Amino acid sequence: MSSKRKLPELSPLLTSFLTDKEAKAMRTLGLTDLDTMLRQAPRRYVTPAPLEQLRDLHVGMHVSAEVRVVSVKDRRMRSRKGHILEARVTDETDEITLTFFLTNPGLVSWHRRTLVPGNLILVWGTVGWDKVAERPQLSHPQYEAFEDTEAGRIRARRPRPVYPLKQNIALNTVRGAMVKALNHVEKLEQPVPRELLDRRGIDRLPEAMRLLHQPLTWEDVDRGKRHLVFEEAFVLQTIFAQRRVADARTPAPALRADGPLQPAFEERLPFALTEGQQYVGAEIAERLERDHPTSVLLQGDVGSGKTVIALRAMLRAVDSGHQAALLAPTEVLAEQHHRTITELMGDLARAGQLDAHPDATAVRLLTGSQRTAQRRRTLLDVTSGEAGIVIGTHALLTEGVDFASLGLVVVDEQHRFGVDHRRRLRTKGPGGISPHMMVMTATPIPRTAALATVGDLDVITLRDSPGMRAGVESFVVHEDHPAWEQRMWQRAGEEIAAGRQVFVVCARIDETGTESDGADSPAAAVGARAAQQRQPVLDPETLGSTQQQPALPPAGVTETAERLRTRTELAGARIAVLHGRLSTEEKQAVMERVVAGEVDVLVATTVIEVGVDVPNASAMIVLDAERFGVSQLHQLRGRVGRGGHPGIAFLDTRAAPGSETSRRLEQIAGAADGFALAELDLQHRGAGDLVGDEQSGLGRTLRYLDVLRDVDAIERARKDALAVVAVDPDLLTHPDLVAAIERRLRDADPEVERS
Repeated sequence: MSSKRKLPELSPLLTSFLTDKEAKAMRTLGLTDLDTMLRQAPRRYVTPAPLEQLRDLHVGMHVSAEVRVVSVKDRRMRSRKGHILEARVTDETDEITLTFFLTNPGLVSWHRRTLVPGNLILVWGTVGWDKVAERPQLSHPQYEAFEDTEAGRIRARRPRPVYPLKQNIALNTVRGAMVKALNHVEKLEQPVPRELLDRRGIDRLPEAMRLLHQPLTWEDVDRGKRHLVFEEAFVLQTIFAQRRVADARTPAPALRADGPLQPAFEERLPFALTEGQQYVGAEIAERLERDHPTSVLLQGDVGSGKTVIALRAMLRAVDSGHQAALLAPTEVLAEQHHRTITELMGDLARAGQLDAHPDATAVRLLTGSQRTAQRRRTLLDVTSGEAGIVIGTHALLTEGVDFASLGLVVVDEQHRFGVDHRRRLRTKGPGGISPHMMVMTATPIPRTAALATVGDLDVITLRDSPGMRAGVESFVVHEDHPAWEQRMWQRAGEEIAAGRQVFVVCARIDETGTESDGADSPAAAVGARAAQQRQPVLDPETLGSTQQQPALPPAGVTETAERLRTRTELAGARIAVLHGRLSTEEKQAVMERVVAGEVDVLVATTVIEVGVDVPNASAMIVLDAERFGVSQLHQLRGRVGRGGHPGIAFLDTRAAPGSETSRRLEQIAGAADGFALAELDLQHRGAGDLVGDEQSGLGRTLRYLDVLRDVDAIERARKDALAVVAVDPDLLTHPDLVAAIERRLRDADPEVERS
């Protein structure tokens, strides 16, 4: 059976005017209808090189010149098949020869039809040297004939589109197909109402497409792109506006009770709520009292106390006769939340036990790897309503999980979940009633990015942090400087000697084997890392042209733990490992030992990235830090300095000092505030899949919109979308907009719900 992927079929309109070669190219590129084809913006544009006079040319220059054809001749090549065609041209300051080596006789005729003596052409290319004639020449230059007018010269120097290509598709094939498609531009879907475009001073779609694909100036390019930017922003904001309207139409339980659990819980808190926590808590409580679903994004920096705010909201739900669910992205985080919440609540979380408070509820944990008997008991408590608070992973999303009366859903680390995940939990409410939704993130989102990425949520920001947290100081450590690394491990040993704990994070579980890349580890060829310390790795730029060293694999948890047992700086330290290959019971046992202070050094993967709360941990060492994202590094260093002792974080890297990677790590180390890092993260990683499940970059969802550059477009599109949906919530008078929304949702995720 053939393994070749079948190409998609083209729309009848495209097949009616494209050649077989053009049609195959469009199918290969996935441009199967007029709308997707013409909305494929060029990847970039090229213009002829700087205009020069022939007398100023020298070998190696990349130039263009306006010249007149003097003569053309061709002859057969002696040593191989084909012809040499030579055209002598002049600009009245000097002459030069254009030389073409042609194996196809048809190309000789094609060039002769344009290179007619007396014709004006714009020619561009790199100046070479004709060894036989001993004079400069242009070999295989590009050229185009033009009229001897100002308009002709402007057209000759126009920006030329360069499209994304695949396989053996020629650029000229795509350009030719696009020119043909422009003849049918009036048949395009036009999702943005024309009156809106006119009011905003934006070209209508047909004209914008002509400017985009056949510009005469760079201003034309900007005008064409401006339409696509606004169109994309408008479609997204309409999706969000419709969701808000749908929420307003949907009933939700009004969570208005103020006790008895909430006041009893606050009496047990070992600390006073900050002013920011009180303010944010009141904002959320006001929204939970409404009888239609609340959708709130609570963003706050690492360690700002979001969990306590979420727990107070969940207790309000239980006090009001409903249940609350907390969704976490990993089992480690779910278990941490379960442990933290049950400890904070004390006897308020022990319903059904002899030592329970009279008003207690049950707090249950549900994960995918739980044993069958334990899972069955938990599901029974969830279905019966015995469990007032349910904490879990994606297991909460499965069809077999039925709540008695779900009133509130809290999603932690919302950047790990897509909109569809949140919407799926909305269906868990009783009898067509939707629970309220609160999502939390410790990766703050700049306001304009929030409008474009979570526009269906109200953003509430918690900026202060509990006063008992000592904070974290961060440093970049280069492996090129062994003395720095030695001091890093000495500091770790000093923290352990003072009775505190250290986290060491690795990018992989193992350094050998096929787990990460399916290939044999280079370590077999270069030898194991040194027992006492990892050998410094030189940046490729520092190596001579004849020196080649196979790259060492990233540090692995298992090997790193063994190496640390031999380091004199950590002599006697109790070392444990934590990674995703361990069973749930093993991971839970390790974390219990860490929390109990029975582990001095925990070597782990990023399973500890979020939610792990060990107040006694004061040092974080991230090995191969260049392999982690901005928000990951900020989250990791937020695992230390959470108690009364100052934290210290080391970003250990193989990047060369002064390199771009090193500078980026220095930026992260120097910014203690996650809000400052948010802009850096947005630029480096992207804002996430906005309407689907993916949360790893702009590629799939944002095609034209840049949330940093296009602030004004996002703001205007939001106002216009809200106005359109307010008048026509179901968009009955906007069929092209409906089609664009369906296309956007389908492109983001085929399984995502249709608004």
